[in-house]
Amino acid sequence: MPALDRSLRLFVITSLVIQATLVIFFALRKWDFPLAMAVGWVVYALAVPAVAVSVILIRAQRPWYLWIAGLLYGLWAILGVLVDNVLRVQWRAPILSSVFVPYLLLYIGSMMFYWWPLARIHRPSWFIYTLLYILSTLLNVMSHGW
Repeated sequence: MPALDRSLRLFVITSLVIQATLVIFFALRKWDFPLAMAVGWVVYALAVPAVAVSVILIRAQRPWYLWIAGLLYGLWAILGVLVDNVLRVQWRAPILSSVFVPYLLLYIGSMMFYWWPLARIHRPSWFIYTLLYILSTLLNVMSHGW
């Protein structure tokens, strides 16, 4: 990625690290649930660097569709920590739509705003992200027993 400036490199790296982390987490959740629960905080904690990169992108006067991903990811993580760890809401089974809908929209929104811009910024990273996203989605669905 030598042709990309610092802020765009940060965007690319952040998107790939988040997606790779999700693949690892969902694989663990499928095959070693107790371990996944012990390290699952990392998925939400990635919101801190994601939001920091969004701030860097805003300060670099990048378009909104680049910096929105980190902010959406941060909101998703806050909601996740709140319902999963603080309030301990049982919202996945049965599905509680008042939590499920915003949780899903924030998650998918952040993933898509990391994915779409990659096609214009760095095409090889777009392909890598696409494969990682497909894999993480399959592992996520499989880990819920669906």
